[in-house]
Amino acid sequence: MRRVSLYDSMTRATRGFAPISPPRVGLYVCGLTPYAPAHVGHGRTFVIFDMVARALRRWGYRVFYVQNVTNLDDKLIARAAEADDDPLALAERHFLDFRRSMERLGVRSVNYYPFATDYVPEILDQVRALVDRGFAYVASDGSVYFEVAKFPRYGALSGQKVTALQPGARVEVDPRKRSPEDFVIWKAATPGEPSWESPWGPGRPGWHVEDTVMTGKLLGARYDLHGAGLDLIFPHHEAEIALSEAATGLAPMVNYWMHTGLVSMTGEKMSKSIGNVSSLEQAIDDFGPAVLRFYYLNAHYRSAVDFVPGKSLEECREAYARLALPATRIAELLERDGPDRAGDPVPAELADAAGELVEQLDSTLAEDFNSREAIAALFGWTRRLTELVPQLEHLDGAGLAQLDAPYAWARETLGLFEREGSTRTGAWARVVPLLLDARARARSRGDFAEADRIREELRALGIVVEDSSGSTRWRFADPS
Repeated sequence: MRRVSLYDSMTRATRGFAPISPPRVGLYVCGLTPYAPAHVGHGRTFVIFDMVARALRRWGYRVFYVQNVTNLDDKLIARAAEADDDPLALAERHFLDFRRSMERLGVRSVNYYPFATDYVPEILDQVRALVDRGFAYVASDGSVYFEVAKFPRYGALSGQKVTALQPGARVEVDPRKRSPEDFVIWKAATPGEPSWESPWGPGRPGWHVEDTVMTGKLLGARYDLHGAGLDLIFPHHEAEIALSEAATGLAPMVNYWMHTGLVSMTGEKMSKSIGNVSSLEQAIDDFGPAVLRFYYLNAHYRSAVDFVPGKSLEECREAYARLALPATRIAELLERDGPDRAGDPVPAELADAAGELVEQLDSTLAEDFNSREAIAALFGWTRRLTELVPQLEHLDGAGLAQLDAPYAWARETLGLFEREGSTRTGAWARVVPLLLDARARARSRGDFAEADRIREELRALGIVVEDSSGSTRWRFADPS
């Protein structure tokens, strides 16, 4: 297994990754609350952790990846009431749409998507244990609250001090609580809402408790890696830690915490509750899944990303088209002629460089999953192929496969350059027009040097661009 390091949000330091029971890795990522369609911000977290799972598996770890579905909460109930709908049915529909988007994005690494309402008996067991151990109390209406003062480590992950929490600001004002920072783990039933019987009367689970029950049942009281967006550190992840460790007496609940940076829209956090969202499915429709994955991965996962509609993905589409040119050409040639195609062997120096680059890519990604630096190295490889191998069609199948090795690495770990049933016309029909559009825009603004550079880039890869009568066509160069 490869040595891996990652930034742990709890210790605020980069640490070597050491699973509890190697090579097994328990990975839990907070999933969707499907009260509305998923947006571009959601996609980033799930693509990032898809990359994490892919890479760990490549490096010899046996990853069991769980991503929960909060299919019942206050927002779902409110949204369903507005539409005169059943909240569980509404959640199911949005979740199925989300899964289709994930499939299109190539997010296929999750082993299990547990639904919160499937774990009500286990949730009741944990709530009962917390009451019995004195960490939770029953309010007058039958709701059950966790008493934060009984758990001194509360706030360790976020750095929040309980004494600094102001009622009505970061905590909910509720006369049933002993202290403002206490949080509900079992909510007394409200007429018209789904509910289950409990020792304290009919009710439903609170938000935080579902995660600790699922991880305890599926991954154990202590497991390896918990991931989510940065916005869930407080109060959600603080609550998870408190609930799990108070219920089991075992600490730490999880050995490593990974948090992705937030996606904002023109400077403000992208959020369904605010309404400043850009549809995930629409972004995939408009730009394609590869471009969106590239957008997410071409930044370090801990960095904040500002999404500008109509600009961010357009810029990424052009950059990705350039990056993918040699990979697409190699794929087309191998598909057309097969891996045993005749031709010249690849120069030994270039073959060695491909192998060395794959090792470099693994080492780069293993340092806190630095996909941005890995992609920068892939751009270097693309430039080298464009300059040194302008006639890829003259190489034999084995040579093409050697040159493709860095792109094959990216297909496996980053989910980029996936071959989607490419054909001689099909693969290039998806890539070349993107660069021709960029060239046309360059010409329209008078940047003829950039337009010529794009044309030469295509020519070096065997694509002839022909301008005539106000239109532009392209074709493959005749082999010489």
